[in-house]
Amino acid sequence: MSQEIWDQGLQSERTRLAWVRTAVALATGGLGAAGLAVRHGLPVLAVAGFALAALCGAVLLIRTGVRFRRVQEALHGGRPIDAGLDALFAWLGTLSVVIGAVTFVLTVR
Repeated sequence: MSQEIWDQGLQSERTRLAWVRTAVALATGGLGAAGLAVRHGLPVLAVAGFALAALCGAVLLIRTGVRFRRVQEALHGGRPIDAGLDALFAWLGTLSVVIGAVTFVLTVR
């Protein structure tokens, strides 16, 4: 007796919304922080870190529809789900925010 991977619940929709929230937070937070860093004359490393975070968030947001379709196809087809590229963008965006924030803190002291 094989167990089916697909569940009729809304798990994939909730996961999609979580990816959208992550992408929007990176894009808007990174863009706002980069703007503040430029206005206050912070080092280029801080501006670049925040700008890279905004770029990663924008890429994740653009890829949301494609990723959702691939997840649905994988779940319905009983195949494993691969989110490696999107996870890399989320990780890189988060790391960029940390670099920008650390640079900000060290500069403002």
